[in-house]
Amino acid sequence: MRATLVEWMGPEDANNGGFVHGGTIMKLCDEAAGLAAVRHCRQRCVTAGMDRMTFRSRVDVGEVVTLEATVNAVWRTSLEVGVRVTAENLQTGESRHTSTAYLTMVAVDADGRPLVVPPLEVPEDDAEARRRGREAQVRRENRLAERDQFHPRGA
Repeated sequence: MRATLVEWMGPEDANNGGFVHGGTIMKLCDEAAGLAAVRHCRQRCVTAGMDRMTFRSRVDVGEVVTLEATVNAVWRTSLEVGVRVTAENLQTGESRHTSTAYLTMVAVDADGRPLVVPPLEVPEDDAEARRRGREAQVRRENRLAERDQFHPRGA
């Protein structure tokens, strides 16, 4: 499942250096990931965490930012959504990859209790989706190992 958001960056999005706040880009990543998650689950989803928000290059005021969110993997009540951010200079037509983020979303009911997530159906011949799924599983295992290292169960 995918979702795309497109936003024109204005002066209200800028920091004192004249570039778009990293936090603005993070917020937009969260919105795009949430949209992809809800489209997949057809129910309310909340953000459980963000992994590896990587800023490759700045975004300038006046550029158009496109956020492409893709559900990479699904587990019992959670899913990982990858977001690729590109910025386009409208005067030159130049477009460049500026950021990448991976967010863990959880489907919840009206009381905030986790709900079971529908499976992700990936066609057998979609090598790119299978690669994203494998990499998502590695990130999940790393998150869980880190959590258990800092917060051992039963301790």
